[in-house]
Amino acid sequence: MKNVIIITDSSCDLPEEIIEKYPIKVLPMPVTVKDDPNMDISHFTLKEFYDSMRRGEILPTTSQVVVPTFMQCFEECLNKGQTPIVLGLSSKLTSSYESALLARENLKAQDIIVIDTKCASLGLGLVVLKAAHMAKEGKSSQEIAEEIMHYALHMEHIFTVDSLEHLKRGGRISAAQAFVGGLLNIKPVLHFVDGSIHPLEKVRGRRNVIKRMVEIMAERIKNPEKQVVGISHGDNEELAVELAEAVKKEFGINDIMMSWIGPVIGSHSGPGTVALFFQNE
Repeated sequence: MKNVIIITDSSCDLPEEIIEKYPIKVLPMPVTVKDDPNMDISHFTLKEFYDSMRRGEILPTTSQVVVPTFMQCFEECLNKGQTPIVLGLSSKLTSSYESALLARENLKAQDIIVIDTKCASLGLGLVVLKAAHMAKEGKSSQEIAEEIMHYALHMEHIFTVDSLEHLKRGGRISAAQAFVGGLLNIKPVLHFVDGSIHPLEKVRGRRNVIKRMVEIMAERIKNPEKQVVGISHGDNEELAVELAEAVKKEFGINDIMMSWIGPVIGSHSGPGTVALFFQNE
């Protein structure tokens, strides 16, 4: 048996019960309140977190996993005879990837594998889960890395948000791109291109946005019967369930993993977000 452990960060949005079953270690990405960095929101439930955002009581912001955190984690793993594979949030959205590379260099531990997944939220979570499955099966770090790089490259991210203001404030999209988000009854649909966020379409109305997300999925998905689909949401369970039902009806897929979007991604996507993840062509 190869003793491989998968290192990720708290942007992966994997349910806790999944993490506990596999060789996965999750490093926390700090979330603070922009106007009051000393405010403690760690005790907030996800519902309380999003309600506070809706009321304008908090403007959360995030920062990367720092080099010392990675170094401590790597040393602990290596001392246990574990070989770490780091699968974190897209390097287009955080500097954590560079932190992991520098930590590996500082330790002169070339056996550690660091991969830029170019994924986020449950898209990253599905990549982590696949790698953890392989690690549990006893695959080598090189075998896992080779397959996971291909898997991550083909992870589609399609999502809609209630407001583009949060993405604009965090510098994830431009002010011009955010303008459409303020138009009445318009639901923006966005996607990932090479690990960064790009607006895709403007859709009028809630019902139509579900329909359009499924249509885009039909255009892009590969072998739907053979894959796990992910759906995550920022306190918008009703729309997420509607999307899941539409996906099941259209593709006959029953293997759908659903989760809340945690504070790391939710700080930038905002309340009401619904995201869809699957393997593309």
